[in-house]
Amino acid sequence: MTSVQVGKEHDGNEAVQAPGESGEGEGYQRGLGARQIQMIAIGGAIGTGLFLGAGKGISKAGPSLILAYAIAGLVIFFIMRALGELLMYRPVSGSFSEYAREFIGPFAGFVTGWTYWLFWVVTGITEVTAAATYMTYWWDIPQWLSALVFTLILYAVNLISVKLFGELEFWFSMVKVTAIVGMILICAGILTLGFSDAGDTASVTHLWDQGGFFPHGIGNTLMTLQMVMFAFLAVELVGVTAGESKDPKTVLPKAINTVPWRIAVFYVGALIMILSVVPWTSFKPGVSPFVEAFEKMGLGVGAAIVNFVVLTAALSSCNSGMYSTGRMLRDLALNGQGPKFFTKLTKSGTPLVGTTVSAALMMVGVWINYQWPGEAFNYVVSFATISGMWAWIVILICQIRYRLKADRGELPQSSFKAPGGIIPSILSLAFIGMVIVMMGIDKDARISLYCAPLWAALLAVSYLVLRSRNPQGAAFAKRKQPTQSK
Repeated sequence: MTSVQVGKEHDGNEAVQAPGESGEGEGYQRGLGARQIQMIAIGGAIGTGLFLGAGKGISKAGPSLILAYAIAGLVIFFIMRALGELLMYRPVSGSFSEYAREFIGPFAGFVTGWTYWLFWVVTGITEVTAAATYMTYWWDIPQWLSALVFTLILYAVNLISVKLFGELEFWFSMVKVTAIVGMILICAGILTLGFSDAGDTASVTHLWDQGGFFPHGIGNTLMTLQMVMFAFLAVELVGVTAGESKDPKTVLPKAINTVPWRIAVFYVGALIMILSVVPWTSFKPGVSPFVEAFEKMGLGVGAAIVNFVVLTAALSSCNSGMYSTGRMLRDLALNGQGPKFFTKLTKSGTPLVGTTVSAALMMVGVWINYQWPGEAFNYVVSFATISGMWAWIVILICQIRYRLKADRGELPQSSFKAPGGIIPSILSLAFIGMVIVMMGIDKDARISLYCAPLWAALLAVSYLVLRSRNPQGAAFAKRKQPTQSK
C-alpha cells in the first residue's frame, strides 16, 4: 500500500483512499493466482545471467563457479526471507520503495523506487540484447532488428492485462524449468550410460582434473561474483506482485521457500552436470554453455532446442521488466515522487503511461545493438548489477529495522519471520559490500561504479527540486508506522 491509495478505476481517474488500506485499493486487479506466482518465483532467476553469462564465468573461474553460485545462492535466500518477513508484515505493491520510506526515510524511498525502475529498464536492454544474440544461431539477421521486434511485442502484451502477463510468465518459466531438468537428466544419462559423442570422456573428474577446482585461483573466482549476482537479479520480483496476488499471505511465503531448491537444481545442479560431461576448458565467453554443451555432445537438435529455451528465458526476463517498471513508476507518482500522469491505468488495470515510457527507453537497447552488436551485453550487465543490488541492500536494512521495532513491541510481528533474526541480514550486507569491492577491482565492471554516483547526484537534485516546490507534501514526510494491535 502506498501513502496515497487508488480506488477502483473506470475512466482512468483515481479515487484517493486513506493510507493503511489494503492493496486492493491501489487500483490493480488481483489477477495473479498461486500457479502463476509460483512459476514467476521459480523462473524469475533463470535468465540471461545463467544461460549466457555463465559462459564468461566458466572461462574465468572454471569449476569453482559452482561454489560461487552456491554461496551467492545462500545469500539470496537470506534476502528473500528478509523480504518475506516484510511482505507478511504489509503486502504492498511497489514494496521496496514503500518499505524504504517507512523504515529509512522519504529520500530513501525516492532513490529506491527510481533506481529499481532504472534497474529493470537496463535489464530489459540486457535481456533483449541476449534474445537478439540467440536469434543469430538460426538466421543471419541484424541484432537491432530482432531487439526492436521483441521489445514491441512484449510492450503490447503488458498493456492487455496482468492476467495475460502472469499466464505468459507461467509458460515462459515452464519452458525454462522443463528444459533445465531435461538437460540434467540427459547429462546424467551420458555419465551413467555413456551415449552421445561425449559418452567416452564424460566424468565427474572434469570438475578437478583440468587444472584443479580453482584453475585460475580463488581470486578469479571472487571476481566472478558480479556476474553470479547478476544471474540472481529478479528473484525479488515476487515482492512487486504483492499488490496483484489473489492471496498474498498464503502464496508469497510458499514461493519464497522454493528459493533453496531452485538454486540447488537450476544453478548448482545444472553446472555440475554440464561441467562433468564437457570439460570447462571447452567453454568461452559470449556463448551459452548450455548450447555449446549439446554441440560438444554431438546432439545438434538438442543445441537448437536449448537455444530456443534460452531465447525464451531472455524474453521472460524482459517481460518481467516491462511489468515491474510501470508499477514502480506508478508507485512513485502516487507518493508524489513522480509525475502524476504515471498514475493512469487502463480499463484492464495496467499502468499505461509508465509501461509506455519504460518501453520507449528500452529502445535504447535497439540502438546499442546497432552500434556495438558484439559488446552490447557486457556494456549493460555491470550497471544492471549495481542498481539491482541496491534493492537488496534496502530490503536487508528495512528488515533489520523492522525486526528491532517488532521485537520491542512497537510494530506487529510478521507471520513469516526470517530465520536467525537480523544476523543473516547483516552478513548478507557484508557479502554485497564485498561484491561491490570486487566490481571496483574488475576493470570491465568498474564503469558501473562510475555511473552510480552520477545517478545518485541526479536523484538528489531531483528530490531537492520536488521538495522546494512542495515542502509540506506527503512525499517528504516520513511514513507513519502502524501501531501494535492490542
